[in-house]
Amino acid sequence: MFIEKQAVITHAKGLHARVAAMIVQKAYELEIKWQTKIFFRQPGRAPIPAVSLMPLVGLRIKQGDALSVEAAGGAAKAAVDEMAAFVESDFPLADENTMNQVDRLLQDNAVTAGQIFGSMANGLIVTDQQDTITIFNPAAERILGLPASTVIGQKAQEVIPGSRLHIVAQSRQAELGCRQIIGASSIITNRTPLIVDGSVYGAMAIFEDISALEAVIGELKAVKELKERLQLVLESVQDGICVVNQRGDITYVNPAYAELTSLSQELLIGQNVRETSPAGARSRVLSTGQTMMGAITVKQERTTLIANVSPIIVDGEITGAVSVVKNVSEVPKLMDKLSQIAAKAEYLEQELRRTQKPGPAFRNFIGQSGKTREALAIAAKAAESNATVLIRGESGTGKELVAEGIHYAGKRGNGPFIRINCAAIPENLLESELFGHEKGAFTGAIRQKPGKFSLADKGTIFLDEIGELSRSMQAKLLRVLQQKEFSRVGGEAVIRVDVRIIAATSRNLEKMTADGHFREDLYYRLNVIPIFLPPLRERISDLPLLTDYFLAKFTHQVGMQPKTISGEALRGLMGYHWPGNVRELENVIERMVTLAENDGLTVADLPVYLQQESRRENLCQPVASSKAIGADFVQSEILPWEEYEKQIITMALARYGSYNAAGKALGLTHKTVAAKAQKYGIEKMIVWEKSNSLVKNTKFSR
Repeated sequence: MFIEKQAVITHAKGLHARVAAMIVQKAYELEIKWQTKIFFRQPGRAPIPAVSLMPLVGLRIKQGDALSVEAAGGAAKAAVDEMAAFVESDFPLADENTMNQVDRLLQDNAVTAGQIFGSMANGLIVTDQQDTITIFNPAAERILGLPASTVIGQKAQEVIPGSRLHIVAQSRQAELGCRQIIGASSIITNRTPLIVDGSVYGAMAIFEDISALEAVIGELKAVKELKERLQLVLESVQDGICVVNQRGDITYVNPAYAELTSLSQELLIGQNVRETSPAGARSRVLSTGQTMMGAITVKQERTTLIANVSPIIVDGEITGAVSVVKNVSEVPKLMDKLSQIAAKAEYLEQELRRTQKPGPAFRNFIGQSGKTREALAIAAKAAESNATVLIRGESGTGKELVAEGIHYAGKRGNGPFIRINCAAIPENLLESELFGHEKGAFTGAIRQKPGKFSLADKGTIFLDEIGELSRSMQAKLLRVLQQKEFSRVGGEAVIRVDVRIIAATSRNLEKMTADGHFREDLYYRLNVIPIFLPPLRERISDLPLLTDYFLAKFTHQVGMQPKTISGEALRGLMGYHWPGNVRELENVIERMVTLAENDGLTVADLPVYLQQESRRENLCQPVASSKAIGADFVQSEILPWEEYEKQIITMALARYGSYNAAGKALGLTHKTVAAKAQKYGIEKMIVWEKSNSLVKNTKFSR
């Protein structure tokens, strides 16, 4: 029999915790007395056991609220009547024994709540109306790294970074699923205001450390991205890929494999290779577990396929195989095409090397002529290796500058660069200078001295005028080139060095070798990468650039105003054959800068022997010009002015090789010459090449 009865609460404070505890204690007594279960229910809610304190307190029943009392069984009516009467009473003071039982019940439930809070994996923080922390469970200590003893009783916003519990309490609005970073941890937090009977009693935060979860999510995302990337790679490669499982069933083929076999992916997947090709490479790899490389198959369409098959082994067990297939039918054609392309690329690389500007390590070598660019291109290429370099050229052509450029442009640029002039050191001292000597090796050897080769270790040694070495020194140098080792004078210890050798000479080593003055084996050891520097007379178009460079250099050294040079004086310089090459030109310019009275250098400032050359040049030049122009005037019609201007600009650039030098000769600025050349389509690069030919074929009367 089921009995239900409404009871109206008359107690002024409703069912607060102590009253609820008294009701629960009474329910315990009645259930034992009447041997039945008693339940409480509010309208629209599920029934709760009358002996459960926390759910009863959670109903938040106030004075005047109705509470349904329910029971079932033979004594249900008596139990319901007695329970309803107790609920409707004003709860008079009970005896001491009953009150002790009520207090014990409250304590037990408080302990249970504390155990729940302490056992929670999530952090729990509760604050009161003043934002003071009242509950701070162990999980909160672990996640936030703060001990409860130091934060309980403190304001949350003062001790917890980024706390918003005071804001939640003020706004009465919950904040759910909020993510924040605290230290190295990522936290997800739910903040809720504590509202009872319309009044705010504080706020509560329940939070969880999701760092590990985010790490797992990140790993899963990375695995997913890797899988998608791998799938994209497999779908994109041109080689055919086929994967089979342990039984031999094809589980994956990429589009390239389907194209090579002329079958669709749908038809291939699911086939068993042990049945379709029992003697094939995949079947054998599945049986033996051994990789097979270069398995060749010829299809009916005369297509030749080559396959590499590898087993898939997991924990020592063969779980499948993967086959990578290539179509090699087109290889011979591709090889022919590749050879043609390689030959063309090699040719273009050589041409590019001839025309491209040298690196910054060669900036001190002034020149733009074809021969200059070709020599510097070889030097720049030589700098990329450790090969021995032999620089050939007349005295004063800049061999040491090129040697420096090769050193500083190469991998040894941070190492030492040691120079030694073999012609400037007496024969009896040269060996000691190159290889060093021990203390007491000869009279005057009062201490041990390292040689140039020791100083150049991990760097470069520049042996200038190598052709001046005696035969005996040539033999000793050959050993260093071959073995990279030597002994000091008067010493027995063998010293190994890591040195790059750059040699230079103005002598004809081939003739010296034929005459027996230079060792043939040493010549071939040195002549690995030969570089030939042209004399100044063979690159006369570089002379205006060199002149401008030396003018700026010497005027800067002595603190003078920048000086210029007239066209007549420049023609005088260009008409000379320069047996001393660039070094002689440098000395001439320094003399002119030092002795000149004015800022503009003229023919009068040239040395006497160059003034004579200039006068001869000027005597010849008007005759030729007058004859050419006179013939045009006499024998042909008068041409437009622009035609004569074009011819003059072309001749000036062909003779002087640069806008600046041509402008000085014509009495114009270099900007005007450049504008005229662009107007008439005169290519300066072509003009330079013509200039080389012009200088070679011009005879100067002396």
